[in-house]
Amino acid sequence: MSSISKISETFSPEMEGKSVTLRGWLYRTRTGGGGKMVFAVLRDSSGIIQATVKKENVDDKSFKNASEAYVESSVILSGTVKKDERAPGGYEIQVSSFETVCRGEPFPVAKDLSDEFLLDIRHLWIRSQKVTRILKIRSTMVQAIHEFFQKRSYYLFDPPIISPNACEGKMTLFEVNYFGEKKYLTQSWQLYAEAAIFSLEKIYDVSPTFRAEKSRTARHLAEFWMAEMEAAWMELDEVTEVAKDEVKFIVEKVLEKHEEDLKFLGRDVDKLKKAVAKPFPTITYTEALKILKEKEGVEMQWGEDLRTLEEEKLMKHFDTPIVVTNYPVEIMSFYKPRDPKDPKTALCFDMLAPEGFGEIVGGSQRSTDMKDIIERIEKEGGKPEDYKWYLELRKYGSVPHSGYGVGVERMVRWICGLDDIKDSIAFPRTLTRCYP
Repeated sequence: MSSISKISETFSPEMEGKSVTLRGWLYRTRTGGGGKMVFAVLRDSSGIIQATVKKENVDDKSFKNASEAYVESSVILSGTVKKDERAPGGYEIQVSSFETVCRGEPFPVAKDLSDEFLLDIRHLWIRSQKVTRILKIRSTMVQAIHEFFQKRSYYLFDPPIISPNACEGKMTLFEVNYFGEKKYLTQSWQLYAEAAIFSLEKIYDVSPTFRAEKSRTARHLAEFWMAEMEAAWMELDEVTEVAKDEVKFIVEKVLEKHEEDLKFLGRDVDKLKKAVAKPFPTITYTEALKILKEKEGVEMQWGEDLRTLEEEKLMKHFDTPIVVTNYPVEIMSFYKPRDPKDPKTALCFDMLAPEGFGEIVGGSQRSTDMKDIIERIEKEGGKPEDYKWYLELRKYGSVPHSGYGVGVERMVRWICGLDDIKDSIAFPRTLTRCYP
């Protein structure tokens, strides 16, 4: 067999007239010319291309294979590259041989199927052009995260997935039977990251996270991935700037490689380009409430958290992501310290995406006040003795430090302009779905 080419390698004037061998799966197929021609669109991981099989140009076995192959049959074909403006990508293959590797069966995916059915057959729907392009964008996004932090001399640090502690409140813990003891799937790497910064100083990771949130919104998953960072000697004003730089870097990398994929998904790429071309504003929670009241007529009691509805109304007034700092300390986790300048607020932040996509980043400076941490753990219904190891970090050389997490799926959803977060991951896990 001659060397195998990727479909994307055929899309150039230099390839016209050259012989190639391709392998992949039939994206669609139809007959023509009174049954003497087969138009087979082939796909591989790099793209799709039309392959024209003429009975007069191939042996009987090749034509029979092409005529009888179902959609999603795996095939290997050889032929000559020919320019054709009518074909996908502007080129086609004039086939000289067509081999069926696995003919398969009639494929269950067709037009106008319900979202729930497509989730039921996600193991097959993942082959679609839509999901394939989203997963390529996701791959580039994660690679960009690694590149961003490695360029800034951060160390990759991998935390445990099974934890004895809650980090983001007990109500969303997934319980695990750990050799007869009750443990939990991680809600965040943060507590362990805080231990590691005393060794490595600047660290990051991309790892799975689990929250047993009983939510059915388009923004929530039970299992998702977080790209988190933690750094010693860093305070709130600096960590928010790192988050802004990271988000801009990610979007620019995706635009550089995937503009056509984004357009295929129906994304307005001009909005993304404009969003990262300008500085991201920073406002306080109190200022956010003022904007909501004056510009949207939304009256909120100071101390209430911003819900999805309020975030959407707030973001009508911004075309870039924004950072919102200093949320009320009473609704924040125990590790977020009080602002000495305004003790009723915490040194924390969320980053909200424009166009109604909501929170994509959350972070804070970390508290070094052991007494305050203990009081707030108890107020949340926790037991300080369960956090003995974490509290000891404040005893031995504690320093100011900060960190945040980027919700990978939420970033993918915003960048791709997806209606539902379930499309931003290969196999979504939600309140009602753990199959396939």
